[in-house]
Amino acid sequence: MPGVNVVRLANYVAPASGGLRTALRELGAGYLAAGHKPVLIVPGPRPQRRDTEQGLVITVPGVPVPGTGGYRAITARRSLRRLLEDLEPDRLEVSDRTTLRWTGAWARQCGIRSMMVSHDSLAALAQMFRPPGLPVRPLVDRLNRNTAASYDVVVCTTAWAAAEFRRLGVPNLVQVPLGVDLSRFNPAHANEKLRAQLAPGDCSLLVHCSRLSPEKRPDRALAALAELRRRGVHAALIVAGDGPLRRSLQAKAARLPVSFLGHIANRGMLAQLLATADVVIAPGPAETFGLSALEALASGTPVVVSSQGALPEIIGRGGVAAEASDAAYADAVERLLGRNVTERRRAAREAAERFGWPAAVDGFLRAHRLSRVPHGGASVPTVGVGT
Repeated sequence: MPGVNVVRLANYVAPASGGLRTALRELGAGYLAAGHKPVLIVPGPRPQRRDTEQGLVITVPGVPVPGTGGYRAITARRSLRRLLEDLEPDRLEVSDRTTLRWTGAWARQCGIRSMMVSHDSLAALAQMFRPPGLPVRPLVDRLNRNTAASYDVVVCTTAWAAAEFRRLGVPNLVQVPLGVDLSRFNPAHANEKLRAQLAPGDCSLLVHCSRLSPEKRPDRALAALAELRRRGVHAALIVAGDGPLRRSLQAKAARLPVSFLGHIANRGMLAQLLATADVVIAPGPAETFGLSALEALASGTPVVVSSQGALPEIIGRGGVAAEASDAAYADAVERLLGRNVTERRRAAREAAERFGWPAAVDGFLRAHRLSRVPHGGASVPTVGVGT
């Protein structure tokens, strides 16, 4: 028999999405190449079905989430339940723990092995956005316990992301890192003509690439540039991404050498930009993996990251972790610019080479208790992972 039906659910995936959209695409393509039948269900403005490189993608109507710049969530349980029943999944993989968490209980009732992939840290996000004086840890712990109890396995992509579950003694936790396309994102894609356009002369080229939303702290990249200019460092910043903070950021950058390119849908163009930059600034303090930072490293460009999230364990010698101040980020950029160009680019690339998508796909398949399908044969279950 051919591979099994792996049905995946995700909220908050839009045309201008970043890391989650990339991870879903790469994992789906990996499952398909491994001989399985992946189906991805995401919210959108209208129903749609498309056969893609990651398998069948089904868009169902989703409710717009205010203040997110285009994100939607699936809230219609009855119609989603009917769709899941029609699809007859052998495995269920859920990349959301808000309006989709009920699907774990549904899968258990149906005898379907289920997985929740934690793409964010509730503890970190609650700490960032909690009202002053409000204790959030008991609420976060309760939500995380309930989430873990709803699924057969919980997958986190870094030790930092897994910490909020490990602290609770969750028994069905598995850690599987994501990957990066080491061919597409490569130092060889550096473009001197592009550099001359974006940072003429001896100007250092800095890049911030993320969704422009509060949890990503894009304002920190602008503030770091302002501090560098105050110190006499000749630098310019390119902001690649879109989101609800774009207008306010453009207002803040009125007197700074900053260019806003919006979301770059062309992955080849993005690869050129990242490979051409001198330093990438990724200040999000709640990142659980940081795919855009890893793509920069794969491009041979060192990264300044927040010391508070998961990125310090990802970047290795390929970057610098900065404390939460504008001066600290400026210091980190100067430190990287002061390194030998060849050495800093080699260190960045070597850090990224530890993460490949084939290994990530194999790790997720093991968490599903699946393996690659032998040519012309059946899927071989893998035992001993999770519960």
